[in-house]
Amino acid sequence: MRFQTPLVPGRLIRRWMRFLCEVELDTGEIVRAHCPNPGSMMGLKEPGLRVWLEPNDDPRKKLKYGWRLAELPELHWSGIDTAVPNRVVKEALQEGLVRELAAYKTVRPEVKYGEKSRVDFLLTDPDLPDAYVEVKNVHLRREADWAEFPDSVTTRGARHLDELSSMVALGHRAVMLYLVQRTDCARLKMAFDLDPGYGAAFERAAEAGVEMLCYGTRISPEGVWIDKPLPVMRQDGRTA
Repeated sequence: MRFQTPLVPGRLIRRWMRFLCEVELDTGEIVRAHCPNPGSMMGLKEPGLRVWLEPNDDPRKKLKYGWRLAELPELHWSGIDTAVPNRVVKEALQEGLVRELAAYKTVRPEVKYGEKSRVDFLLTDPDLPDAYVEVKNVHLRREADWAEFPDSVTTRGARHLDELSSMVALGHRAVMLYLVQRTDCARLKMAFDLDPGYGAAFERAAEAGVEMLCYGTRISPEGVWIDKPLPVMRQDGRTA
């Protein structure tokens, strides 16, 4: 997934009110930008952080910049926009780059299922069971090379896991695909201390047969692309 317009660099002054941030561009200009991330953004909102913004000239938008990337130590990157993973995964599914799902011929986004929900992607093929795929953005890292999810309480995320479990009970495939939007992680685990409810839902879903997939990303100021699969660890140390 390529960004629509070239990104511009700067330094984060502050992130506030969840969806706003203030950045000093390398030119010295101070601008306000949209922060497309409702989560806690733990570790990715410190003043002075090197950030990259995407400018726009859309007259309908009040803010002329959107925060897209954070530049990390040792030439690593993190994506900020929580809408990016679905776009990245859609491209990857259509191109057969998610190896566990590459056999499916049809990819349909935003299909109604469960109780008042929409699954991110429904994959169908005449010779295969339907596959219900939910996508989650991951960008929390607190220790070693572990990515963690979630970075704050998400009752909605726990509900998605339970609804995927119900699809398995009906004879379908159900997949939770975690996309790690940072390049300094090599494995994924659940952040039980930050959201015990989500951790419990994850364990229930894994026991019910929901497939837990995780993929890393390649990130640069040009765009974000799916990379290699990463292992997902359960609370007892087993691979999901």
